[in-house]
Amino acid sequence: MSTTILLVDDHRIVREGLRTLLGQQPDLTVVGEASDGRDAVAQACLLRPDVIVMDIAMPELNGVEATRLILAQLPAVRIVALSMYADRRFVAEILRAGALGYVLKDGAFEELALAIRTVTEGKTYLSPSIAGLVVEELVRRTETPGSPSLGGLTPRERQVLKLLADGMRPREIAQELAISAKTVEVHKQNLMNKLEIHTASELTRFAIREGLSTP
Repeated sequence: MSTTILLVDDHRIVREGLRTLLGQQPDLTVVGEASDGRDAVAQACLLRPDVIVMDIAMPELNGVEATRLILAQLPAVRIVALSMYADRRFVAEILRAGALGYVLKDGAFEELALAIRTVTEGKTYLSPSIAGLVVEELVRRTETPGSPSLGGLTPRERQVLKLLADGMRPREIAQELAISAKTVEVHKQNLMNKLEIHTASELTRFAIREGLSTP
């Protein structure tokens, strides 16, 4: 029985290349494509694929947040992250969101089919150069258990943090989330208190490091 796949990447040429690659595998079938995180969530719910190949850095909604939303509705879906970044924070955040695989784009054509087959079996697949970063992150967090992370934030605080990092002003965020500007300021202050951060620029850098926003 063929494994069905949804390809998610904001670059059409990347999707076309991956579709061609996977089309050569008799046990893998690409059933759809999406160009951003919001479209990925919609297509996942419509197509219910076995595996989603998910780019991390995308407009509208990044791969980490899209992964969380998809798995909240379709917990049986397996997700393989696809990224240009060999950064332990990106790796740790997407794995915490529920992805089972992480493949670097420069090795995607050699590794992707294997990664898909691996996660289909419920196992984790990491590009070889990524595996060491994951170990380093685990060690770092063990040594500094009190270090700030996204894990301590509420869903609304995550939303506010992402929009702040994306360059929106509190008044614009208030309109986007249908809340008052004063409430946005309260969330912003709570974020600073929880994360031990003191300026808006530091909040932005933290959001980018944690994979919630992109540079």
